[in-house]
Amino acid sequence: MTNPSHHQTPINQDSINKAVWGACDIFRGVVDPSIYKDYVLTMLFLKYISDVWKDHREQYEAEYGKEKELIDELMKNERFVLPESASFDTLYESRQMPGIGERIDKALHAIEEANIGKLRDVFQDISFNSNKLGEDKQKNDILSALLDVFAVSALDLRASRVGTLDIIGNAYEFLIKNFAATSGKKAGEFYTPPEVSDLISRLVMPKEGDEICDPTCGSGSLLMKCGGQIKKQCNGSKRYALYGQEAIGSTWALAKMNMFLHGEDNHQIEWGDTLRNPKLLEGEGKLKHFDVIVANPPFSLDQWGHEAAQDDPYGRFRRGVPPRTKADYAFILHMIETMKPESGRMGIVVPHGVLFRGAAEGKIRTKLIEENLLDTVIGLPEKLFYGTGIPAAILIFKKNKADNHVLFIDASREFKAGKNQNFLTEEHLSKILDTYKTRETVDKYAYLARFDEIKENDFNLNIPRYVDTFEEEEDIDLMAVLQEREQLKGKLADLEVEMAGYLKELGYE
Repeated sequence: MTNPSHHQTPINQDSINKAVWGACDIFRGVVDPSIYKDYVLTMLFLKYISDVWKDHREQYEAEYGKEKELIDELMKNERFVLPESASFDTLYESRQMPGIGERIDKALHAIEEANIGKLRDVFQDISFNSNKLGEDKQKNDILSALLDVFAVSALDLRASRVGTLDIIGNAYEFLIKNFAATSGKKAGEFYTPPEVSDLISRLVMPKEGDEICDPTCGSGSLLMKCGGQIKKQCNGSKRYALYGQEAIGSTWALAKMNMFLHGEDNHQIEWGDTLRNPKLLEGEGKLKHFDVIVANPPFSLDQWGHEAAQDDPYGRFRRGVPPRTKADYAFILHMIETMKPESGRMGIVVPHGVLFRGAAEGKIRTKLIEENLLDTVIGLPEKLFYGTGIPAAILIFKKNKADNHVLFIDASREFKAGKNQNFLTEEHLSKILDTYKTRETVDKYAYLARFDEIKENDFNLNIPRYVDTFEEEEDIDLMAVLQEREQLKGKLADLEVEMAGYLKELGYE
């Protein structure tokens, strides 16, 4: 087991990342990554709260010695209260005994009960006693090995050794990112690539006092990037509040744990379908309004609740009902409806079809532009997102615009190519952000379009209509080409003679 002598070993991010990624080796080839990610992430959370509890308890024991009752009282004020039977150490000690999955489930249930205000329902979607891990013997072997991996000294997560929460939060993010990279199609459901989150969070410019919402929050990384912008600009200030909603239960649980592991205790993350059943409400039947709204919703989601949209109790679809098979504008309209009247601004990732598709979507798009809500359209490179190669765009909407123009930025041709994914570097991000802030036309990169130009284009926002990236080819000088050809023919003849000489010498006549 980890022991107090490890306290002083300095810790670094890489060794923690390596150790938690090593935990995944136990499952590889036996269980699908989309399933085992929840086990590894939940175990990291359990280990973290166990180590912090043990650490604080040892500190009190050093201070107050034998006064057990006093120490027990003090421990009730911990951020997470840990019943003795539910600690990682208790589970680790009995790891060789059968029924280990059931014991872990009981421990999680006890932790939830002891911290019901923070952790209600967080573990309801996961069972370590599930047949997904195989029959009893295989399950016991896997879970015993998992506990062994988390008991190594590299994963001693006591506060006295780790210091800030960031290291734990970063390890959690590192895992989520790697799961996204290896789990194909499903990945977009829970993770937005970090540089895209970074870009959106900088475009909406969050500031102290803001209420920030992501109505399709996945594992919560985009929301936390927005909080991080405020901390960076305001000396670590935590004067902001994060709100989110997520439809998939297991992903919602990831978001909750992710928030706590990053020290973001001031959050309200709800579980449910934002379009059919928005949970972030103010008083009776009114949607809550936010300063900043960000989202990377599922692209062109089918079966989103079209049948009930006409009679939406929140009036979100009064500009038109999006098509049955594509929810893109349903998410946009929901977010528009939740912007605060003065300060509201939003950034959303959309597939390109949103810019030019006709019918109901064309009508909604026209109304949003006529109301002067659309601020900027940014075209991104292809293959940035997990599980889809299609290029996407970011739309920025604002409640309080200074002009009635729309800025178009074509950032689709500048990226760092990777094997399966493309990436945006800091240089690419800075160029987009500088162009966004300057809000002027840049040859072959950006165009500030007036309202009447967009109207002339029938409110079609397809980026090439506005940003001309056509490169003219140089005229070809035919005489020069002919001359060069003659010279090359001469050189070739000389080479043939030379070659014939060599062959003769080598006896190949």
